[in-house]
Amino acid sequence: MRCTKALLLCMTCCGATLLQAQDKTATKDSLSFEGEKHFKNIRQLTFGGDNAEAYFSLDGKAISFQRTAPKDGISCDQIFYAKVPKNAKEAFSYKMVSTGKGRTTCAYIMPNGKEVLYASTHLGSPNCPPVPDRSVIKKYIWPIYESYDIFVADLNGKILRQLTKEPGYDGEAVISPKGNKIIFTSMRNGDLDLYVMDLDGSHVKQITNTLGYDGGAWFSPDGSKIVWRASRPQTEAEVKDYKDLLQQGMVMPTNMEIFVANADGSNARQITQLGQANWAPNFTPDGQHIIFSSNHEHKRGFPFNIYIVDLEGKHLEKISRDNGFDAFPMFSPDGKKLIFSSNRNNGGTHDTNLFICDWVD
Repeated sequence: MRCTKALLLCMTCCGATLLQAQDKTATKDSLSFEGEKHFKNIRQLTFGGDNAEAYFSLDGKAISFQRTAPKDGISCDQIFYAKVPKNAKEAFSYKMVSTGKGRTTCAYIMPNGKEVLYASTHLGSPNCPPVPDRSVIKKYIWPIYESYDIFVADLNGKILRQLTKEPGYDGEAVISPKGNKIIFTSMRNGDLDLYVMDLDGSHVKQITNTLGYDGGAWFSPDGSKIVWRASRPQTEAEVKDYKDLLQQGMVMPTNMEIFVANADGSNARQITQLGQANWAPNFTPDGQHIIFSSNHEHKRGFPFNIYIVDLEGKHLEKISRDNGFDAFPMFSPDGKKLIFSSNRNNGGTHDTNLFICDWVD
């Protein structure tokens, strides 16, 4: 899943425990932290629950995001739509645009601004799919639900089209800024690879074919390149573990690096060599840098912070400084704002909320 909600839930909870164990006086709740020089006029948009993967529409006027909030009757991820507040005084209000059934994830607003693309398990069951029992698996893993398919719904939550119908996992869909292509991850060939298709689900083409998990892909602002996260098992033992987990509908995301390629998958190359989990990548507005989340500075796997690196994997810069979880960064199309998810200012709870700020170069 680009969606990484399992990671979000686990790392949020585990992170709070680690933070308390390491230093009970470490960092007080705050909207911003010392050293976050690129953040200005930061605003918290949601309060409570787990809110993640907030992505701007192509015109920058709205966002879609996923939310779990058991206290509000949302037992597993559903998709929401909201207008971006024009100023600090304007309220942030949102509405559900998924069915309320199954688990949904990886939403993106269609180019017409009137429809939302997302993946959902609701055809498999109206209930939340079970999460893996980590006491049995003994590993940190993500579930890859085979009932995930990709749908388009209107802003009232009515499903208009089903774009994928192949057996196995289909998800993590994003639309090119050109408004003509969708990139997504699929298990249809027995491995987790990237595919592209037209907006109506036609002309599907596989664009990665190396063993390992390829997911969370995004187009560059001009639509000419893509960036994604990938695991690449190398040793015989790693390959066996990867294949065994995949047969059980699971993947272990603790070792991932960032890759870039042309939009057709050609000239693919790894641009980070940081180790551990490097994920949730996206392009900066100039198309010459990648913004992403990583825990590479912390051998225990936490915190996660946001970083920027150029397309050659050089000039790495740390952007966020929270001692918790910062991820899913995305710039507005005009490059003036950044939206991301974070544990900051959660009052000592496990909540993950959405934050938006003005970006300062």
